[in-house]
Amino acid sequence: MTENAVPAMTLWQRLREALGVLGDRVASFFDTGCPAETSDAFAMAVVALGAKMAKSDGRVTRDEVMAFREVFRIQDADMPDVARLYDLARQDVAGFDLYARRIARMFRGREEILETLLDGLFHIAQADGALHENEVLFLQTVAEIFALPEAVFEQVRLRNLPARDRSSYDLLGVSPDMPLEEIRRHWRKLAAKLHPDRLQGEGLPPEALRLTEQRLADVNAAWDSIRRAAAPEATA
Repeated sequence: MTENAVPAMTLWQRLREALGVLGDRVASFFDTGCPAETSDAFAMAVVALGAKMAKSDGRVTRDEVMAFREVFRIQDADMPDVARLYDLARQDVAGFDLYARRIARMFRGREEILETLLDGLFHIAQADGALHENEVLFLQTVAEIFALPEAVFEQVRLRNLPARDRSSYDLLGVSPDMPLEEIRRHWRKLAAKLHPDRLQGEGLPPEALRLTEQRLADVNAAWDSIRRAAAPEATA
């Protein structure tokens, strides 16, 4: 960095400034013509939809913010901006379906990005330790607006179950009666789909890679568990 260089703004600082220019109208961020980078739009989608899904108690809870931090890489200095974004999303009068439709248009044809976003929303929904019926209905509606197949929604739901309630087959989206070689092919395809470089090329912001990195680790561990149980001598 040169002596007079200005440090680049973080994602959260960019979003804060954008909302300030737009008069704190979160919905306006997605309007056609707004200067939003793909990474900014993805982050704002998680903020807006996550806030709409959270309990409407008018304040940001620690559980919600910490769950968001587990989805995104957030520096301590940026935490106040994230909390403010949540507050702004809560205050906006637009319905969550409006946000979801704008995001669906923005990422049309990039199912992996929309599925990753749904994964993040599931994670935030369970911040209080439980997935409530109204949250499931919310997430189902978002998945429908995203045009994600029912099978994809079910796979996302299963892999977001508590560890004690999910199996390695759930994580891979396969059934126990499938041949091992078929499960292996499915694992390889899924691992390639989750490669960070591929997802960044599709528009996933670097700040959101934590979510997909954890999912990739879970997928690899699930395959290893299935492989060892079915044929201890098999190699990957």
